[in-house]
Amino acid sequence: MKKHFHKIAKITLILVYIVIIAGAVVRMTGSGMGCPDWPKCFGYYIPPTETSQLEWKANHFYEDGMVIIVDEALQVAKEDFTTTTSFNSSNWEPYTKHDYAIFNAFHTWVEYINRLFGALAGLATLVLLVGSFWYWREKKIITFLSFFTVLGMAFQAWLGKTVVDSNLAPFKITIHMVMALVIVAVLLYIVSVTSNKIKSHKKDSFFTKLLYVSLVLTLIQIVLGTQVRQFVDEQIHALGETSKSLWLANPELDFYIHRTFSIVVLLVNVALFYRNRKLLLGFKKMNWVMLLLVLEILSGIAMYYFDFPFGTQTIHIVLATILFGIQFYLILEANKATNNAESL
Repeated sequence: MKKHFHKIAKITLILVYIVIIAGAVVRMTGSGMGCPDWPKCFGYYIPPTETSQLEWKANHFYEDGMVIIVDEALQVAKEDFTTTTSFNSSNWEPYTKHDYAIFNAFHTWVEYINRLFGALAGLATLVLLVGSFWYWREKKIITFLSFFTVLGMAFQAWLGKTVVDSNLAPFKITIHMVMALVIVAVLLYIVSVTSNKIKSHKKDSFFTKLLYVSLVLTLIQIVLGTQVRQFVDEQIHALGETSKSLWLANPELDFYIHRTFSIVVLLVNVALFYRNRKLLLGFKKMNWVMLLLVLEILSGIAMYYFDFPFGTQTIHIVLATILFGIQFYLILEANKATNNAESL
């Protein structure tokens, strides 16, 4: 098991990123309430595909917890029963956690697939935890972090439930994103410490410190971005999907801070790129950082000046999370270079 642990950690990391991508697609398509309940979807483990499945039916068997829509409200079956020829309200109780009662098959299945990927990533973290016990004697930190990852995924699942129950409360969405990045960071650390590859990086304390600054700046940008995204969601709800040119016609202060802050992020990483090249430090991932930053800025420009071309919102947030991951791994590489140099 131990010889496969590094590969298991990388697979788990990839699955977590797939969940992040799926979550970005959910937000882009406005599918966050595609399943108005949790963990089931309209009371089903496999969600409905058409409206008729959520309509009350005579002489039909309903299981405890199944959901129907009656007068634009969700009704939940109190227990297992079979209907008669007329609707009996005593068999049902209203869903009280929110008043959202709209069925859209596309939104439902986009959200459901997102949950499936989340469950798959959760299972991967359990496998990771089991494998980590082989490191208990020599590197207990790996077992502790693997256990933290399982707890983190459980927290994410619970938080996903509260996000749905709150009808997509902005603050909870932001916490959801930040926690995903914490899990990514922990998995990257596990991948790093279990790697047998030896990479030659030169020690440079200023470069390492600047890497920390760049990571914090990226994290701030992501948090600001989630606030801007929430504002856009509100505009979509108020103005409609066809009024893309008006979504950012009168943005809030968060947008201007987010846009201006991107210049600071770029300048810091340009300084890192230049220092890496000038001193021949050997951090090749800085090339990826610069490429991602350019693509990130271009996707942001496309959203603002070209009225949100399809996919740009998803690309923007996914690129940001990948950028965060690479920057964090660069810090791990820089710290390894520093430790190696000090031990010589």
